[in-house]
Amino acid sequence: MLQAPETSAEDQKGLGAWLIFSLATACGITVANLYYAQPLIGPISESFGIGHSSAGLIVSVLQLGYVMGMLLLAPLGDFFENKSVILLTLCGVVASLLVSVAAPNAVIFIAASFLLGAATVATQMIVPLAAHMSPERIRGRSVGTVMSGLLIGILMARPVATLIGGEFGWRVMYLISAALMCALILLMALSIPRRRPEHTLTYFTLLRSLVEILVTTPVLRRRGTYQAFFFGLFTMFWTGIPVVLQAPPFSLGHVALSAFMLSGVSGAFVAPLAGHLADLGHGRAMTGLAILLAGASFALTWLGGYGNIWLLVIAGILLDAACQTHFVTGQRAIYTLSAPVRSRLNALYLAFAFTGGILGSGVSSFAISRGGVALFCATGIGAALVLMLLFVRDQISRKV
Repeated sequence: MLQAPETSAEDQKGLGAWLIFSLATACGITVANLYYAQPLIGPISESFGIGHSSAGLIVSVLQLGYVMGMLLLAPLGDFFENKSVILLTLCGVVASLLVSVAAPNAVIFIAASFLLGAATVATQMIVPLAAHMSPERIRGRSVGTVMSGLLIGILMARPVATLIGGEFGWRVMYLISAALMCALILLMALSIPRRRPEHTLTYFTLLRSLVEILVTTPVLRRRGTYQAFFFGLFTMFWTGIPVVLQAPPFSLGHVALSAFMLSGVSGAFVAPLAGHLADLGHGRAMTGLAILLAGASFALTWLGGYGNIWLLVIAGILLDAACQTHFVTGQRAIYTLSAPVRSRLNALYLAFAFTGGILGSGVSSFAISRGGVALFCATGIGAALVLMLLFVRDQISRKV
C-alpha cells in the first residue's frame, strides 16, 4: 500500500490566487479541444466524405488518444521537469490543431485527431502539479478549483463549437483554438514554477510501475471504478440529450441548443466546495450524495424528456455537480497516497474515467436509437443503482 509522505517545506508554500487561476484556465482551454468535434461531426464528416456510420470514429479516436496519452505521457510528470513537459505537450496540441485544419483527407485528419487527444493530456500534468504545490490542509480545495476550470472547458466546448462552427465552419473553430493555445503557452511560461521530481527510474520502468501501482493500490481501483461510472453517465447524458432536444417535441435550433448546453456550466462551481468538504473528512458523504444526484438527474430527464425543458436543465446541472463532486473527492483521496507517484496515480484514475466515458457515449447512441428517452434514462438510473451498490458494499467494509 502506498503511504502518504511527510509534508515538505515546499508543499507548505501553497498556490497564490493568480497561479490557481492560470492553472484552471489552462485546464479549461486545453481540455475543450477534446469536445469541439462532437457538435461538428456533421460538417467535418461532410468535408472529408465520411459516411454517417463512420463519423463517430472521429470522437472515439480523440478519446482513445487521450487515454493513451494518460498512460504514456501523463506519467512523465513523475520523471521530467514538469514545466518543460507541460509546455512541450501544449505545443503538441497547437501542432495537431493546425494539421487538422490543413488535412487534405480523412486519414490525415483522424491521425491528427489521435495526436490531439494524446497531447490534450497536458491537463492531467497540470492537475497533479497543483496538488504538489498545495499544502495538505487545502489540497482538495486547490485541486477542486483547478478542476472547475477543466469542467467548465468541457461544458463550454460544445456550445461554443456549435455557434462558431455553425456560422463560420469547423476549420475556423480549430484555428481559433490554436490561437488560444498559443496565448495559453505564453501564460504558462510566465506563471508556473519549475518542479523537478526526484527519481531513480527509467521511462520504461516508470511505465511498468503503472501495473504495480494499480495492483497494490485498492483506493485507486475503487475510486477509479466509481469515476468510470460517473464520467460514463456524464458523457452519456451530454451525448444523448442534444439528440433529444433537436427532435420533437423540443425541435431546438443551434442557438437554443447552445444556450441549453451552457446551463450545465453552473454545476462546475461545486468543485471547490466539494474539495473543501473532502479536506474536512467528508469524502464518504460527498460520494454518496453524488451518486444520489446522478440517479436523480436521469429520473428528472425521464420526466422532462417528453416536453418539459426546465426539468432537463435541472437534470444537467445536478449531473454535472455530481460528476465534479466525485471527481474532486476521488482525486483528493488518491493524492494523499504518495507524492512521488502522483502523476501516475492521476493518469490511472483518468484512464478509468475516460474508459467509462467512451462506453457512455456508445451506450447513449444505442439506447436512444433503440428505446428513445425511456431506455436512455432507464440505463442511466440502472448504472447509478449499480454504482450505489458498489459504494454501499465498500462502506460496509469501510474501504472507501
